[in-house]
Amino acid sequence: MTGMASDAQAAAPSQGEEGAAPRTPPGPRTPSGPVTPPGPRTSPESRTPGESAAEQRRRARRSRRYRLDVRWSPYAFVAPFFVFFLAFGLFPLLYTGWASLHQVELTAPTDMEWVGLRNFSRLLEDEFFWNALRNTVTIGLISTVPQLLIALGIAHLLNYRLRGSMFFRVAALTPYATSVAAATLVFVLLFGRDYGMINWALGLVGFDKIDWQNGTWTSQLAVSTIVIWRWTGYNALIYLAAMQAIPNDLYESAALDGASRWQQFLHVTVPSLRPTILFTCVVSTIGATQLFGEPLLFNGSAGATGGAEHQFQTLGLYLYEQGWVNLHLGRASAIAWSMFLILLVIGAVNWLLARRLSKSA
Repeated sequence: MTGMASDAQAAAPSQGEEGAAPRTPPGPRTPSGPVTPPGPRTSPESRTPGESAAEQRRRARRSRRYRLDVRWSPYAFVAPFFVFFLAFGLFPLLYTGWASLHQVELTAPTDMEWVGLRNFSRLLEDEFFWNALRNTVTIGLISTVPQLLIALGIAHLLNYRLRGSMFFRVAALTPYATSVAAATLVFVLLFGRDYGMINWALGLVGFDKIDWQNGTWTSQLAVSTIVIWRWTGYNALIYLAAMQAIPNDLYESAALDGASRWQQFLHVTVPSLRPTILFTCVVSTIGATQLFGEPLLFNGSAGATGGAEHQFQTLGLYLYEQGWVNLHLGRASAIAWSMFLILLVIGAVNWLLARRLSKSA
């Protein structure tokens, strides 16, 4: 009985498998369709149905051109800047440095005689060079300090909500867009000795006529006035952009503490503008070092001499006189490199001041 029961249990299907097909051992799964052996991968272009081999090659060439375009186009776009910089920036700098070590005339620029640092040593003994340097410093101070103070005040006024503020901003930038020659010629008429409008206005209040072009301080003041008029609006817009970046929370906190608008300007606006003020001081100083057009055209009859007694001759005018009037190309190159060294010193001072300001902040 026991053997018959065990045989029946073995022959009967297990619980839950009634009507189920007999189990088969597990094996690897196969795809439902026909299996093809793996082959080399092909590009999507070659798998396009009905495409000829010539069309496939043409699509491959377009794909290569696209990859080359993506890789090299940025370099092609920035290449013109570097080409022009090498042609009109780096090459003249290196050539004038080489010419400053030679005695060479502009009439024969290829005939060079090595003199070493003689051109630079002669500048140290040249009274006209030191006179031009003094004039550059004085004109720079007379023009830069009032210019930046006026620009700061104009920017502070434009920072308030005014009707037609866009018009005033464009009007402030208009002198910067004016030609140097046109502006200087207009100021020459204004500073005329006999028929100038400024002398006419001074005569109304009892002053005698002033010979603006032939006096030392008067001529430098007149040249500085042209610089102030041209660059004040430009610096004012720079200050305005920096003022608009100052958080309003600072002004609200100062107002809650009882600070007036003048106190807010002194204790909130000016400290926040210290990096911008330093930047404009350095840029204005560099511009004053390179001052050329205004003094050249202020007294057209004097040419590059800067007046009958060189009273407003700047370094730029002295360089022009040595190179293009006296035709001493080597000496003019030495003056140019001296100006370059002065600008390097100004840049180093700017870097030191910027580091100190960043540490103090």
